[in-house]
Amino acid sequence: MIKFECNKLKDLPFIASRILALNQKKIAFSGELGAGKTTLIKELCFQLGYEGEVTSPTFTLINEYEGRYKIYHIDFYRLRKPEEVYELGYEEIFFSEDYVFIEWPEKIEGLIPDTFLNVRIMVDGEKRIFELGK
Repeated sequence: MIKFECNKLKDLPFIASRILALNQKKIAFSGELGAGKTTLIKELCFQLGYEGEVTSPTFTLINEYEGRYKIYHIDFYRLRKPEEVYELGYEEIFFSEDYVFIEWPEKIEGLIPDTFLNVRIMVDGEKRIFELGK
């Protein structure tokens, strides 16, 4: 397990670069509402060369970003039951060669391949603690 602390927003580029250095294209982000999942994903997309706007796909469920790489940003927060994910064609996305960043993976527990890197974000006041592992 790899652990990082972030005391300021300006520390986020370093954390994103460390995550990308692990060469994992499939990443699941968990943490309470407001922990910074989307903010971290914005930085990852920026470092991957995407120059457009990165927004939370809470209502669209899936956002696609095209830059140097194709990136899927998926938010499962609004799913009521895991079976709803089948309607999204998730298997094609999960097993593609593209980057896949998912928020709220606990909503589809058991459907995420073991190959995904898990990034858990914990809130401690203004500080964020990032735990990376399988």
